[in-house]
Amino acid sequence: MGIYEELKARGLIAQVTDEEQVREWVNNGKAVFYIGYDCTADSLHVGHFMALSLMRRLQLAGNLPIALIGDGTTLIGDPSGRTDMRKMLSREDIKYNAECFKRQMEKFIDFSDGKALMLYNSTWLEPLNYIEMLREVGACFSVNNMLRADCYKQRMERGLSFLEFNYMIMQSYDWYYMFQHYGCNMQCGGNDQWSNMLGGTELIRKKLGQDAHAMTITLLLTSEGKKMGKTAAGAVWLDPNKTSPFDFYQYWRNVADADVLKCIRMLTFLPLEQIDEMDKWEGSQLNKAKEILAYELTKMVHGEEEAEKAQASAKALFGGTDGGEIPTTELSEADLVDGKLDILSILVKSGLCASKSDARRNVQQGGVSVDEAKVADIAASYDADALRTGIMVRRGKKNYNRLVLK
Repeated sequence: MGIYEELKARGLIAQVTDEEQVREWVNNGKAVFYIGYDCTADSLHVGHFMALSLMRRLQLAGNLPIALIGDGTTLIGDPSGRTDMRKMLSREDIKYNAECFKRQMEKFIDFSDGKALMLYNSTWLEPLNYIEMLREVGACFSVNNMLRADCYKQRMERGLSFLEFNYMIMQSYDWYYMFQHYGCNMQCGGNDQWSNMLGGTELIRKKLGQDAHAMTITLLLTSEGKKMGKTAAGAVWLDPNKTSPFDFYQYWRNVADADVLKCIRMLTFLPLEQIDEMDKWEGSQLNKAKEILAYELTKMVHGEEEAEKAQASAKALFGGTDGGEIPTTELSEADLVDGKLDILSILVKSGLCASKSDARRNVQQGGVSVDEAKVADIAASYDADALRTGIMVRRGKKNYNRLVLK
């Protein structure tokens, strides 16, 4: 089985523009492909997992990945999948976010000895003269076709800014530039990016001829990866300072029964033969499958040592049972006082203590911990950012609750 056939078997490929050509390239290590990441936050989240996994799989098969950091396109903002305009970020924020992305990507992709490239699209976008760019590529884009694209169509009722309208042209120019300067012959991305990606294909062919070898492959992200991303956007990040390895482990440990084998197939590097055997599992065996998924992905992101610690903590927390669903308390802004919530209130709201006096006694006796760190100060409090990420509160050895601000 070639890598292309494996990607299909894992359920990763949704659409391609020329399947035979893509199959020939990736199976023989001839693809120079890119995936773009706009720097809208200071960490990647679980919604990026499929793209990162795809890059790694294709690299291991001998293909050359280009991780494109969209520090230039982030200045404009991608309207895809949004009902309103993205928050405008400063250049300093974008630069900082790009540096964070780089450190996280290096855990997945081998950039040593030219085995992969990391490029920044501000390198070629910012020096462009607007009039020269319009003359260079403007005639290749039909406004009628652009307005029919899903990424724009869904914004027409609420309003689409001219700033965002330029995004497709800029993304298309990225591929046009990398095709000419880096031999990039394949673009990968999620289904929500299909219109933007086809824009790049058309631009290359119109400027360089129909025989220009530019192909597009998409990942099945609309129903799977994007669903994870929406869940993760406020809680599950790859940065351990935003989501602890334990919480990351538990996120995957608690996926729905119907999704666990699908996630193992798409996201882990376990052999397909082993996963096919797991397809027969049911009932309590699915809890074992969830542990495998959580361990494999935590190891991939945070390293084997942290994965071992997270797994051991989970087993200690749940007493070695087959369970593992964490009792969760959802908070609202109305629960906060001056944007914070103190530890005594947390213990009462979570149901771990019957009253504040009971909570105070447990803290003073050393029986309370938050995210595995013992709480010694009865005045300790947690702000909205920490609560949105979620905190794990424990009283004693086996009484625990996760609090999340919604």
